[in-house]
Amino acid sequence: MIKQEKRAGINPRSFSIDFRREEVGMLPYKRVLIKLSGEVLAGAKGFGLDMDVVLRICKDMAELAKAGIEIAIVVGGGNIFRGVNAEKLNLDRAQGDYMGMLATVINSLALQSALEKLGVPTRVQTAIEMKAIAEPFIRRRALRHLEKGRVVIFAAGTGSPYFSTDTAAALRAAEIGAECLLKVTKVDGIYDKDPSLNADAKLLKELTYEEAIKEQLKVMDAAAFSLCMENNIPIIVANILKESTLTKILLEGKKIGTIVHAKKE
Repeated sequence: MIKQEKRAGINPRSFSIDFRREEVGMLPYKRVLIKLSGEVLAGAKGFGLDMDVVLRICKDMAELAKAGIEIAIVVGGGNIFRGVNAEKLNLDRAQGDYMGMLATVINSLALQSALEKLGVPTRVQTAIEMKAIAEPFIRRRALRHLEKGRVVIFAAGTGSPYFSTDTAAALRAAEIGAECLLKVTKVDGIYDKDPSLNADAKLLKELTYEEAIKEQLKVMDAAAFSLCMENNIPIIVANILKESTLTKILLEGKKIGTIVHAKKE
């Protein structure tokens, strides 16, 4: 039985080690990294943060944490600034990438705030040191947080320009030993062609890493696919805007979206 405090939300002290170990054995994955599209957080506005959307997503994450799944998150910054658009604004690409990293920090703090309002203990770790607002990324500390049932949000990408947040997600997934990288965005999965431009685009339910790299699929960059392939981390791509996507995949084990892994079943 989960004890409730007087205030609304989940009691952080209810995330006991014994409870979590008992539940984990029945779940598809024990430790996951969720790559969340920044653009999703803007909602219908298309820019900035829609806190209703943020809270809805975080409620699903709170349910996962309560069930005993160890959750790490990497969030993009496309709702605020995208480094790849720097040249269009007459900015240096590296400088633009650093601006994009700062955008991911803003999103990470918003997620942390929403999760903690739901009673989920959460830590933000940044690849660029910002001691006043977050911890620096330290792998062993991140692992300890996960083992204690805390959600860990990795912000500021890899800390270096010219690397996408998808690559940062693959890197952090490898570093923490994640069993799955779940990329959630505004599309249902990976298509054989751009569905926004081609009405006959077909959703691909399953791909190998090699196929994804060879076909130059735009859903993730080649560096991210390669990192996951080298470390045998399956990638699931799904639509976060559909109801209960996270819980259906990670709690119920439903096959939603597209899975990219070593060998087709």
